[in-house]
Amino acid sequence: MKPPGFGRRLCRHLLLAAAGAVVAAGALRAADTPSAAAATATAVTRGPVTNMPLPRFVSLKAAEGNVRRGPSLEHRIDWVFHHRDMPLRVTAEFGHWRRVEDNEGQGGWIYYTLLSGVRTVLIEADGTALRSRPDPAAPVVAEAQAGVIARLGECQPDWCRVVAGGEKGWVAKAALWGVAPDELRD
Repeated sequence: MKPPGFGRRLCRHLLLAAAGAVVAAGALRAADTPSAAAATATAVTRGPVTNMPLPRFVSLKAAEGNVRRGPSLEHRIDWVFHHRDMPLRVTAEFGHWRRVEDNEGQGGWIYYTLLSGVRTVLIEADGTALRSRPDPAAPVVAEAQAGVIARLGECQPDWCRVVAGGEKGWVAKAALWGVAPDELRD
């Protein structure tokens, strides 16, 4: 037996869906103009769930995180990330799931509670110098090996301040994975 008012609700939902399709079709036709195409491109770079930019960087909150083939517990586990604070790039969203990838491009879908907004980066080259100032001639405070995970601080056009193993210093942005080349941070 259908609940009272079921037919009216179903009809209203169908009308709303049809209206949405008409609006979407109009938007597709409007996308042929240069300004509308630019606005559409901007809208595509936002996640449908969080309205945050895509792609974006996050870190692994847990000591271990299962990465699945699809966005549900029904999908099989393809990877398990084992490093707390590991930087990851979010490339898509679906409900409470985020599609992520690591510095090697490996990844899949992970549950959102396993991720943190705390920014970290991965040092990509052995012997990367941490300097006292964002200047290639500045004194070296410490050296980091490839694979070191560091906490990300301020970023200027070519340099980022990081903290790793109790040491603080500036690193050339090109030596880091987990920060966009054009990203600036205070």
